[in-house]
Amino acid sequence: MEPNAADLVAELKVLRKGRGVFTTPLGIRVGPVLREVCGIPDNAENVEIRDRLAHVLEPLAKTLPDDLRIAVLAAFAMHEPARKPFYQERVHWAARELDRDDRTIRRRIDEGIEHVAHLALAGPREGGARPAPDSSSWHTELLRVSLALDQDRPEVFEFRRIVADADEIAELDLALTLTTTAATAGPVRESDLDVDVFHGGTLVRRAMESNDRVGLALQLADPLSRGKTHDLALRFRAEFRHPHYVCVPRHPVDRFDLHVRFPAAPPAEIVRLDRVFQDDARDPGARGDVVSPDGSGEVHLRFDHLAPGFAYGIRWNPAG
Repeated sequence: MEPNAADLVAELKVLRKGRGVFTTPLGIRVGPVLREVCGIPDNAENVEIRDRLAHVLEPLAKTLPDDLRIAVLAAFAMHEPARKPFYQERVHWAARELDRDDRTIRRRIDEGIEHVAHLALAGPREGGARPAPDSSSWHTELLRVSLALDQDRPEVFEFRRIVADADEIAELDLALTLTTTAATAGPVRESDLDVDVFHGGTLVRRAMESNDRVGLALQLADPLSRGKTHDLALRFRAEFRHPHYVCVPRHPVDRFDLHVRFPAAPPAEIVRLDRVFQDDARDPGARGDVVSPDGSGEVHLRFDHLAPGFAYGIRWNPAG
């Protein structure tokens, strides 16, 4: 069964109780989703469980805004000054540190845990373990995307230059998410997405990775050695179920260059989304810089140094 954020949030809220990650025995506090996300074997002892939890949760928490980062690390007793024996004591500590009341800190912790759960599920897992941020086998030097919304069926042209960070890179893991909402009619199916490879490899596998994400595997003609670059070009065609287009990288991206061509009747509003959480990208309440199309109905945006797990791109509000 595909792990989901709601289950992971519930398990993280159990983990924060008592002494947090210093609870003994710790295994009884770690649920099945958290075990899968952190790659914790069933027979792992306290020290290994704690190490694997810290390996995954600490880097994710450290990507959050300062107040959420402090609150979350304190909640799990992962911040040394906040290693109090009871959860409520750690809440008090964070309240003093951030000059807020306890109720506000509890809300910050809940908010931070929600974000950590989504980030933990955003990247690939192998045998349940999420790779360390610095252990990616490849990264993207340049991603250029042209999105044409003025076609009968929206088309995305993706041109990507990747760099091998290890030897013998023979296959690239890619994916595209067709975001769904409560109002969306029916689940996403694999057949909803057309993929054409123009150059750069052979599409050898495609499968649903979640309710709305189609995973793709591109096999290279020859394995890459460390430091070598490789160019590829793909075309995607699909009906957009939500008015946004974002890049949520699995591997680091140095530069993302996005061109969007809108129909003759422009949207009521176009918003730039820069390092937002994936769920926030679909939320009209999440704000960003408003941008305007040029005389051809096009918008051009550039993003640098994209961090895995965050969303970068554009959202538009259709004209009423």
